[in-house]
Amino acid sequence: MFHRLGLFAALTLTATPLCAETAMPFALDWKFEGPAAPYVLAVDKGYYSAEGLAVEVTEGAGSLDAIPKVATGAFPVGFTDINSLMKFLDQNPGAPVKAVMMVYDKPPFAVVGRKSLGVTGPKDLEGKVLGAPPPDGAWAQFPIFAAENGLDMAKITVEPVGFPVREPMLAEGKVAAITGFSFTSTLNAERLGVPADDLSVILMADHGVALYGNAIIVNTDFAKDHPAEVTGFLRATARGWKDAIAAPEAAVAALAAKNPAADAGLETRRLELSIAGNVLTDWVKVHGMGGVDPERFAKAIEQLATTYAFKTKPAMADVFDASFLPADGSLTLQ
Repeated sequence: MFHRLGLFAALTLTATPLCAETAMPFALDWKFEGPAAPYVLAVDKGYYSAEGLAVEVTEGAGSLDAIPKVATGAFPVGFTDINSLMKFLDQNPGAPVKAVMMVYDKPPFAVVGRKSLGVTGPKDLEGKVLGAPPPDGAWAQFPIFAAENGLDMAKITVEPVGFPVREPMLAEGKVAAITGFSFTSTLNAERLGVPADDLSVILMADHGVALYGNAIIVNTDFAKDHPAEVTGFLRATARGWKDAIAAPEAAVAALAAKNPAADAGLETRRLELSIAGNVLTDWVKVHGMGGVDPERFAKAIEQLATTYAFKTKPAMADVFDASFLPADGSLTLQ
């Protein structure tokens, strides 16, 4: 697979004299839903092209999906769970991939349960069936959540499920709870007919999990050769998010070309939930988008190490490089 992706990279990232823009295809973690709107909006408004970049946004298949795409160079930039990135780098030392811009300052990792099936809090998961897609970013952090809340994993029946059937199984009562992103699984379940007041949204961040969420990642070989382009990409991305915060409905309207079947009202609500809960946090309001708190990051590494045996425990600099963030005030979202 890596060989094929490498060939793809050679074809897509080779500049030609006839093309003034640098090709920077962007690999999402998931489908064209509300939280993807800022990137599509930035394309439509010409924010990337203004930076001399030709950006095509492509959907993904889970939080783990973008990492090998970027590590092989098939995509110069992508969007992924930074905790999964830490594990990947530990298992693939020297892989040319790092995070360069934090987007979900507060991660959306959640357990979404049904009150009518007896799930309202963490301890209620014991004795129940939990649906969890193996590539899911929230499932990857579940062991930390379980440890922080004293859950007995032997008392929880974990059912590996595919993403397409995760919320349907919850709606049908085949599982009592699922792991997922709060703004994805909650609204998907409601769309399938589960009453909103029957859903319990247990945010892991509210129950002892101090990790960061999804970030923009870059192929470091590409970044070394194109530092200005990487900074331009991050600046344009911040502009897309700022516009999406100001006018969520207009941002979601930009998704129509990518996902004509999308319910505009539902995806607007999903985007608004991600903005309020994950992107525009109190820390971001003060410090701007994209950076991280070194003390919190160190704590996150220690917490991840309680359930994952690092071959070599990383330092923040091994995973996150803030040097490409623009220093012109463009990261202020308000």
